[in-house]
Amino acid sequence: MSHAWRALRHRNFRLFFGGQSISLIGTWMTRIATAWLVYRLTKSALLLGTVSFAGQIPTFLLAPFAGVWVDRLDRRQVLVWTQALSMVQSLLLAGLTFSGRITVGWILALSVMQGAINAFDMPGRQAFMVQMVGDRADLSNAIAINSSMVNMARLIGPSLAGMVIAASSEAWCFLIDGISYIAVIASLLAMHIDAPAVRRKAASTFHELKEGWSYVSGFHAIRTILLLFAVVSLMGMPFVVLMPIFAAKVLHGGAHTLGFLMGAMGVGALVSALSLAARKSVRGLIRMIPIAATVFGLGLIGFGLSRSFWLSMIAVLIAGMGMMQGMAASNTIIQTLVSEEKRGRVMSYYTMAFVGMAPFGSLLAGSLASAIGAPATVMINGVVVVLGSGWFFAQLPALRRTVRPIYQQMGIIPQPEEMTPAEEAES
Repeated sequence: MSHAWRALRHRNFRLFFGGQSISLIGTWMTRIATAWLVYRLTKSALLLGTVSFAGQIPTFLLAPFAGVWVDRLDRRQVLVWTQALSMVQSLLLAGLTFSGRITVGWILALSVMQGAINAFDMPGRQAFMVQMVGDRADLSNAIAINSSMVNMARLIGPSLAGMVIAASSEAWCFLIDGISYIAVIASLLAMHIDAPAVRRKAASTFHELKEGWSYVSGFHAIRTILLLFAVVSLMGMPFVVLMPIFAAKVLHGGAHTLGFLMGAMGVGALVSALSLAARKSVRGLIRMIPIAATVFGLGLIGFGLSRSFWLSMIAVLIAGMGMMQGMAASNTIIQTLVSEEKRGRVMSYYTMAFVGMAPFGSLLAGSLASAIGAPATVMINGVVVVLGSGWFFAQLPALRRTVRPIYQQMGIIPQPEEMTPAEEAES
């Protein structure tokens, strides 16, 4: 299994892995604490969706422009600034909550701030991955390890947040998160990064924005993957926003119940990410995308139907597996196919599909949950995700015809005359 961790032989990626592992635990603590604080203050499913919308809509609006700047600027410096600003945001949340001055208005304003930061942070982080690893052959493994790191934090952070909230208050979660950013900032500053290989010519932001859009919309494989990802993000991922309602009303628990549910989703996602890390190549990943979407959708339907704590834990675990498998597989394929000079802009559209569609989904989920209840909302969303996976299955033959020549040119798969029937089917 040594090849499953091969990306860690790169010093820069090891530094990133260590610093980010600490910081992400704090990030997940803040996510859970924010959701629980909003629900504790308002008891409103609609406001849960509204706060999530406020935190994600800036990413949708700003990500394409951020992608242009990520392609122009030193990506490490972009990340240092985004992490420093995120630290300020968390410490402001902590100070307001400790002082008793926190209101939904303040939460909305600080959520908007974090959303604007994420618009630059996410495409910057994804585009910087190839610089940290250096060897493009290890890029897919780095993405899988990064996904494992995110989901280990998803496992630890929510459970820790539940215990901290139960013992004291949400403010301590925000404070821990703010301090944790020091680790990732230190790791970024300690890296030895060569000057960017791509030096772009001076051009207007809108010219480069149009160029990036033309590239994404004209590349059949990337366009199709992002469309499914957008549907999954719009209809599937906002179920996390409704978790406090399931914990409190459906399962009749408290903050610790919410932590356990989020932890179960983290376990499923972690198992999925580790399975991807064990893969030696991107070959065969494209057919995993609709399979993962189907698993995710079925997990959501099961979660909506369940009224038992343990059955809900199993359903959320299955949903987490499907969600992460599709997310990491999509990311790996796109990062493999994209040309380096457009990487930041393409990953900004990936950010739009992943995070940018979620605010509309959160608002829709909150509105539907207020009208028909959280369980029915999650079941409807699961059905839509399954239908989206069926559409992607129908696109597979055309996608393979698009991707296969690129893989052959890169040496990922043999030339046609060198392939066995089994290898041809796998590609």
